[in-house]
Amino acid sequence: MLFNGLTFLFVFLPITYLVFWALRGKTQRFVWMTLTGYTFYAFWNYKFCALMAISTTVSYFAGLGFLRWKDPGRRRLCLVAPIVFDLALLAFFKYADLALSLVNGLTALLGVAAKAPLLNIILPVGISFYTFHTITYIVDSYRRVITPTRNFFELSCYVSLFSQLVAGPIVRFGEVEKDLDRMGRSDRVASADRGWSLFTLGMIKKVLIADSIAAIVNPGFEHYAQLSTAGAWLCALGYSYQLYFDFSGYSDMAVGLGHLFSIRLPQNFNSPYRAVSVADFWKRWHISLSSVLRDYLYIPLGGSRGSSLLAYRNLMITMLLGGLWHGANWTFVCWGGYHGLLLALDKRFDGALELAPALRRAATFLLVLIGWVLFRSDNFTMARVLLGSMFSWEPGKALVGWPLLTALLFLAAGLAHFGPNTFELRHEWKPPVNFALAVLFAGCLFVIYVGHPSPFLYFQF
Repeated sequence: MLFNGLTFLFVFLPITYLVFWALRGKTQRFVWMTLTGYTFYAFWNYKFCALMAISTTVSYFAGLGFLRWKDPGRRRLCLVAPIVFDLALLAFFKYADLALSLVNGLTALLGVAAKAPLLNIILPVGISFYTFHTITYIVDSYRRVITPTRNFFELSCYVSLFSQLVAGPIVRFGEVEKDLDRMGRSDRVASADRGWSLFTLGMIKKVLIADSIAAIVNPGFEHYAQLSTAGAWLCALGYSYQLYFDFSGYSDMAVGLGHLFSIRLPQNFNSPYRAVSVADFWKRWHISLSSVLRDYLYIPLGGSRGSSLLAYRNLMITMLLGGLWHGANWTFVCWGGYHGLLLALDKRFDGALELAPALRRAATFLLVLIGWVLFRSDNFTMARVLLGSMFSWEPGKALVGWPLLTALLFLAAGLAHFGPNTFELRHEWKPPVNFALAVLFAGCLFVIYVGHPSPFLYFQF
């Protein structure tokens, strides 16, 4: 089920919303949100609901262990055992075939003819996100940052909350604990306007901007070897804006849906293409992932403490694992390493180059764009050909639809580089703006009705 699908918009969301506000008790609403979360997830593959339920149950009992036991040994067991379990599930479903292909490559180098057959495992949608939710819950409970809940349905509501279940934002329990605690006495009207506004703007960003760009650049990427230099640049630019408006659009919709149920989810994008350095970019792009990698990986590794070399090492390990988190493909690992190198250089030469802010923004965007080519590529051959076409003259074929794409890129660039992001708006609209948003939302519904709703790009991660 997709946020931009008719079933969600006209069946699932109205029923979920009306029943939620008809219920009065906190636990009743926890149970209802858990049921709707699992129903939402079952539309992808009902068999994988068991995985989420098991992971939630393991985390719940770990939390009870933290409440009961004070001695370090047992607390450490409650920390390590469930995290190992969660990571083992994630590793099996997401990285088993990558590991087997690596083993096959090594055995081939050693002259061994036998090969291990690939398992071709179906990746459970959203497993990376809800695994981060359970792991951060366990770690924060161990650190005493939060008090573990005794209400199983409160935890299951948090893990399975449909608005952020399959593509984030990655929400820590402590960020929504107060909202969950007062769920039984929350006010339906208090944040409804902001919720509907964010949801509508996110839908517009996804359907009218991101999907329109995708319709032109996706065929270009399918025939990447035939692209001219201009076509390669148009595709790279198109994907950069498509990814931003697709993912930030999803995040806006998720946050908006959270507000409709009086749960305030965190901001996930803060105008990342206005960043003046790569470090600044990662403070603005996929903020929830960046902060989780910082707080649960980079800082425990040592962070910036110690020598510069150790800090660079910690940065590189964090970004390599961050790249691997995105998928079982070496291009993601390389993309993570590329950003790790850029962050290390940024740290080493911070303040050494005195450039105007506009030049720093342009340079940062160019570096990020080069990384997106690697991120988008199915393999290193595709990345090499695309980058080669971009930075050397290739006559090639003209990209079909390039005039429309150029117009879309001007619109996307204006919004992404110079316009306010959705969290900088007040969401208190006057009638003319309400009318314009209603027309654009109706346009989204028309596009969805005559075509097929496209999945959000981050669903695959």
